[in-house]
Amino acid sequence: MQENARQEQEQQQKSRRGFAAMSPERQREIASQGGRAAHQQGVAHEWNKDEARAAGKKGGQASGFKRKSGSDNLDILL
Repeated sequence: MQENARQEQEQQQKSRRGFAAMSPERQREIASQGGRAAHQQGVAHEWNKDEARAAGKKGGQASGFKRKSGSDNLDILL
């Protein structure tokens, strides 16, 4: 219990700096400028239909091995 209180106190003492200290609106503004700059320079990746389809198909799939939940995972570890 004391450990949790200590961790909370440490979290409160840490100040947010840089990007994290900015408002969400300001963060979005800066991030969108980066995207626009890449397109203006011609270095941004533009997806074609096939690439977009392949990426969508991969969405949600685990890379590497598939995880099982709970005790089913024990046979993998042994």
